[in-house]
This record gives sequence, C-alpha cells and structure tokens, in this order.
Amino acid sequence: MWPFSSKGPSGFSWYSTAEEVTQGLDGSGLTAIVTGASSGIGAETARVLALHGVHVVMAVRSLSSGNVVKEAILKETPAAKVDVMELDLASMESVRKFASEYNSRELPLNLLINNAGVMGTPFTLSQDGIELQFATNHIGHFLLTHLLLENMKNTARDSKIEGRIVNVSSQGHMFAYREGIRFDRINEQSEYSSLAAYGQSKLANILHANELARRFKEDGVDITANSLHPGSIITNLLRYHSIIDFLARTLGKLVLKNAQQGAATTCYVALHPDVKGVSGKYFDNSNIGNPSSKAKDAELAKKLWDFSLQLIS
Repeated sequence: MWPFSSKGPSGFSWYSTAEEVTQGLDGSGLTAIVTGASSGIGAETARVLALHGVHVVMAVRSLSSGNVVKEAILKETPAAKVDVMELDLASMESVRKFASEYNSRELPLNLLINNAGVMGTPFTLSQDGIELQFATNHIGHFLLTHLLLENMKNTARDSKIEGRIVNVSSQGHMFAYREGIRFDRINEQSEYSSLAAYGQSKLANILHANELARRFKEDGVDITANSLHPGSIITNLLRYHSIIDFLARTLGKLVLKNAQQGAATTCYVALHPDVKGVSGKYFDNSNIGNPSSKAKDAELAKKLWDFSLQLIS
C-alpha cells in the first residue's frame, strides 16, 4: 500500500474521489460558480456538484469548451441545472463584465469555487500589466470575489444557509519566493522564476481565504472561506514544461491523482456538512492540512489584501 492511502479524521484519503466524498449529499437549492470548469478538476467539480442538484454556473475562458462539458453533464444527469458564462481571469475587464452579468441575472450565490489557474508560464504580463500567474491565479479571483460578495452575503442572509468560498491553492505555495509575496517586484523579469511565481500566486490564494475568513468572523457574516491543495494531478497545467508534462502523463500515472480524485477535496469543502462553520483552514486530501508558516502569517494576509485592493482599483 502507498503511504498516502491511510484515511484521515474525515474518513477520506488520497484515493477518495469527488463522488465518494459527497455520497448521499443533497445540494438542491444551492447555486455555485466554478471557475475554470471547462477541463480537469474544474470540469469534474462542476459535474459532481450538478449530480447532487446544485445549480452550477461554469465560468470559462472558452464558451465552446465549456458547452462541451455542459452537454456531457446533461447527458449523464438530464435534470442538471448548468449554465456556461465567459470569464478570463487574466483580464479585469472580463471579470467585471462577468460579475455584472451574473448579478444582473438576479441569481443567488451560495458557493464560489475559485478553481481556475495557470502554472509555470514564461514571464508574461496580463492585459492589465501584472505578471500573468499572479494576475490569473490571485488578482482575477480576488476581484471576482470582491464583486460577488454582496450577492453572497444577501444569499446567506435570505436563505439562512451558510455561504462557502473555496480557493483552490496548491502545495506548490511552499516553493514561493523567499519573501512570500514580492509586493515591490511583482513584475520583476530579471529574477523571475516560473515555479516560484506560481508558488507566490498559490500562497496568495491561501492568504486571501484566511483574510476573508477573519473579516467574515469580525463582521458576523455567515460565509466561510477556505483553501486547499487538490493533490498532484495529471492535467494540462504542465503544458509549459514539456519534459515534466511527458513524465507526468507516463510514469506519473503511478503516483499522481486523476481528475476524479483531484476534485475530491474541493467538493468536500464545498458541500460536506462536517465543514459547516469551519473557516480559514487549508485542506489536503479532504482533511485539514498544514500549510507553510508564510501561509499562516496574518500580517502578510492583511498586506496582500491592501495590495490587491490597490491593483484592482
């Protein structure tokens, strides 16, 4: 047996799938946004939530790819409620347009699953002039959350159902730059490391969730915010590293999760009753995990919050 096969306190393990961790749960009456739902663990998250009666809004860059996934979900679950909306997290204009359109539809919002991401990209600036991984993985989701918060607060208050924000981070946050977040050098190309920059963006996902959780508690808002490591997974995130990608898709099949296992922790944190009231935590294999010391730094989280507000304003 592999050493990572043992079950944690939740009763689930590395091997558990998204369907297994949500077995018997009813999500009817809930509405969720899942970013990056056109492939990988985002698509599996959307499928499993829809399977349990959640109205899923797939927020995707490619509407055609999103619609392919939607049709597959409807073929499996004809009664599923699934919508596809365009969202490019690397563009603040696109994020604002998505949030405006979503709110104009007067849909409630119980679950916000910030899943989409890019990994290990060559140095590139986003449309807004921000390093691409930080822009896509953190700033896009920060702005999206910011613009949808009022809706989530109203939904939680009116429905008397706890809202949940789930940030899909990564164990890769441990490989961020030494200082954690390079506030004054976000766009520094000369010392750019594609994997350290990825780690920085994933660290930001955890800090964002932690600061949200602190603010919700302070304000008495019935919304939780948590982050998670989905596991090392065979997805298209490694497409910028051809050798690593090749190894992952060949030898990696022996030790890497598939999408069904990779979406498990997301679905667990989003739906499971055992997570009710749990906020500001980092999950791994559907159990509470232990992130880096930087990820637990409350002052760093506050500084990132202020820095992010400046970037989106």
